[in-house]
Amino acid sequence: MVEASPKVVVVVPTYNERENLPVLVSLLADLQVPNLKVLVVDDNSPDGTGEVADKLAAESSGNIGVLHRAEKDGLGRAYIAGMTRALDEDADVVIQLDADLSHPASVIPAMLDTLLSTDAAVVLGSRYVAGGSTATEWPWHRRALSAWANFYVNAVLRLHVKDATAGFKAWSADTLRAIDLPSIHSNGYSFQVEMNYRTVKRGLKILEVPIRFEERVKGASKMSLSTQIESAFTPWRLLFGRRLN
Repeated sequence: MVEASPKVVVVVPTYNERENLPVLVSLLADLQVPNLKVLVVDDNSPDGTGEVADKLAAESSGNIGVLHRAEKDGLGRAYIAGMTRALDEDADVVIQLDADLSHPASVIPAMLDTLLSTDAAVVLGSRYVAGGSTATEWPWHRRALSAWANFYVNAVLRLHVKDATAGFKAWSADTLRAIDLPSIHSNGYSFQVEMNYRTVKRGLKILEVPIRFEERVKGASKMSLSTQIESAFTPWRLLFGRRLN
């Protein structure tokens, strides 16, 4: 008897990514991963990304879904909404993938192989393990900020993860249920840290595979000052088990 392929859902949050989204969808289709679906979570993008997503879905023979949200409500909230929908639709694996083309979709098969052939609860696409790298276009201050953020998070939370702020991940559905998605407080990029922390606190294993992180070509970064401030406070909130308001 042939075992069915696991249902894999790639959750892609979007806000003003109308140029990048069709390219990303094409890259995912080219992978030819069996039983792979794409779920676009659009936060009412004023540039028409939601309409582009609907058109792609209509042409996809059921391989693309779209979740429309009423307003821009943060990366963490978008991912939680998409992951919850994926779990409700019986996904076995949920992949986080930003729409800005900075993460190499071509690494997804390696991430899936690692997740499904080991006892990993989640597999990170990592810039900082052997074989990983960041874009040569990155200015020195961005490299320094990224390196400092990883050092800072690991110093406070003892995650023992090389790329603690990574946003490219393959999760087993069981892990997402175990870490209680609806109760996650973080919203910006610190959402990634809280997800890792909950995984580690439950004694579950995080593995990393190398990726090359590229600079976005089209569109604008969503990193804001409030996001950076939240990211600085989140490790302490997690460590002491309460919200810092």
